[in-house]
Amino acid sequence: DDNGLVLPPHLAPIQVVIVPIYKNDEQLKQIDAKVEGIVAKLKALGISVKYDNADNKRPGFKFADYELKGVPVRLVMGGRDLENNTMEVMRRDTLEKETVTCEGIETYVQNLLEEMQANIYKKALDYRNSKITTVDTYDEFKEKIEEGGFILAHWDGTTETEEKIKEETKATIRCIPFESFVPGDKEPGKCMVTGKPSACRVIFARSY
Repeated sequence: DDNGLVLPPHLAPIQVVIVPIYKNDEQLKQIDAKVEGIVAKLKALGISVKYDNADNKRPGFKFADYELKGVPVRLVMGGRDLENNTMEVMRRDTLEKETVTCEGIETYVQNLLEEMQANIYKKALDYRNSKITTVDTYDEFKEKIEEGGFILAHWDGTTETEEKIKEETKATIRCIPFESFVPGDKEPGKCMVTGKPSACRVIFARSY
């Protein structure tokens, strides 16, 4: 997005980053001690976490940097959080923030990462499906291919028909789906060009 990478948690090398906000060294020491236990609990759940308490960069710079790199979850602890036993949680996929108690925060983050994984997958799947059009006739195919995206259509399986389609429309077969994209696309039918039997629909598109 406009802020940088949005990595699915299962692919992210760092799944959680923790950034302290403090007024002095004494407050940082207190935050360090609190965060140390939280880091251990997160790692015990198999979550990769980085605690960035380096003092050579301001918190705002760190926030932008980790958003750019696509770290899925950011935890922030400041002086008030220390007093209230809370942390600010920000999820990278929606940029939503909320304040969460430190008690059980490792389980909260674990569930959040799974929710984000599902959300990012669904968003990508919905986007892909929105770019797929199903056609039954060659005339409809030639019309829809001009609009871009992917076309699901029956093909008789011959190189001759594929070459004819490529020559006339510049579209080629991108893949023969292993699993269904839309209801009925794995059912046999008739080739949109020749009318011969077709085992299933295949995906056509133009390359740019």
